[in-house]
Amino acid sequence: MNQEKQNECILTGALWIGLALGIGGLLLDPSGAVLGLIRIMSHQDLLITDYIELAGIGSALLNVSLMTLATVGLLILSGDKCHGFTLAELGLMAGFSFFGKNLVNSWPIVLGTWIFSRIHRESFHRYIAVALLTTSLAPLVSWLMFGSSFASIPLGVAVGMLLGYVMPDLSAYTYKVLNGVSLYNAGFACGLLATVAVSILAALGDRPDTVLIWSSRYSMQIGAALAIGSAALIVSAFLTGEPARSVWDGWLRMLCCPGRSPCDWLRDFGLGAVLLNTGVNGILGIGYILVIGGQFSGPVVGGILTLMGFAGGGKHIRNSLPIMVGVAVGCLLMRTSPAVESLQIAGLFGTTLAPVTGTFGVFAGILAGALHSAVVRQTGGPVAGMNLYNNGFSGGLVAMVVYPLLTAIHHRRPSLRLQNIDYIDTLDGEVPSDDGEGFPYDEVPLPATGKPPAEDDSDGPEPSQN
Repeated sequence: MNQEKQNECILTGALWIGLALGIGGLLLDPSGAVLGLIRIMSHQDLLITDYIELAGIGSALLNVSLMTLATVGLLILSGDKCHGFTLAELGLMAGFSFFGKNLVNSWPIVLGTWIFSRIHRESFHRYIAVALLTTSLAPLVSWLMFGSSFASIPLGVAVGMLLGYVMPDLSAYTYKVLNGVSLYNAGFACGLLATVAVSILAALGDRPDTVLIWSSRYSMQIGAALAIGSAALIVSAFLTGEPARSVWDGWLRMLCCPGRSPCDWLRDFGLGAVLLNTGVNGILGIGYILVIGGQFSGPVVGGILTLMGFAGGGKHIRNSLPIMVGVAVGCLLMRTSPAVESLQIAGLFGTTLAPVTGTFGVFAGILAGALHSAVVRQTGGPVAGMNLYNNGFSGGLVAMVVYPLLTAIHHRRPSLRLQNIDYIDTLDGEVPSDDGEGFPYDEVPLPATGKPPAEDDSDGPEPSQN
């Protein structure tokens, strides 16, 4: 399938899903959906605020619909071509629209990144992914608009624009620290920004804190809808016009990939294999929640949609399952149930560390998951619910510790030439995948000094001029 046809299939599919969710929301709550949506948009939205519990299932679906349609519109208007990470963008924006993101608290951030691109005289399509990912800090915008002791809408808009403006450079810096083994680089960068912002607010006498607004009223119905959607994706994988054998073989080859960033499985294996992987990841997430005895709340739906979104590059059942097992094992070691609300989503979002499994093996993945289950319980405090990607913040901290530890144990370092890779290019599909043609990793044996030998950069990507 050529690039143009692929773009059309993905964006048209997302468009129809967005419209269906909106119509469904209005049908479920004809009289209250719009009023509930207004409540969502005027709420402070600190983590964890389940919109299903806050305003009702109809209003939550309407919000998801609007955010999905807005995301598709931005992708089209920016001229961004679909690649593996496009699916992650769609999954993140739709998923977190169940608990934290809405049109009011997201647009100032996107506008800030657009201003960054204009000032640097670059096309906005290079930064559209960063703009969308930075909406992780949408609760900070909402807090400054509606919850702070000195709340005002102009203040929230101004801070949101500032956040969107600084994130391209900050995320490019943090990307090099994570060595490609944590997929939520933006979550880590946003966690750093949120920590600084909360410290400033506390110094000024404003003390936001995490909340827990959680719904389990529609758990059975939501779980069934997710299962049907996942099954439909698996079936659609074989209806893309690609030979069924090619789709199946592509997925099997995908399972042998480590998932380290950057990777683009849409380009390397085709749309059919990616749709198959997306459906399987959905079933995996549903199965995990059922096994631990959790509920299909808004945040859990967000976690499953994120797991499905990264099926286009980074996550598959083989490298994600050990992380989930590790989170559950870590909970049991801490004498805590993995069905605790925050730990349910930790098991899903903790798969940011899936590349640890793919790079160092199953036991390393279980170890990373167990560490994540402990660290994520502490990282919520410093960011005070301001960073929706708290698991990305926690996963980044775990990756920074686990990567050197495992390379020391293995006596070899899977080398990624990050010094020559522009993070913005990885989000734009401009960098060769780690798993396909132009494989940019190699296993570099460590000499006795413990330092890797100098690399010849002549065969790597050209350094960015930005």
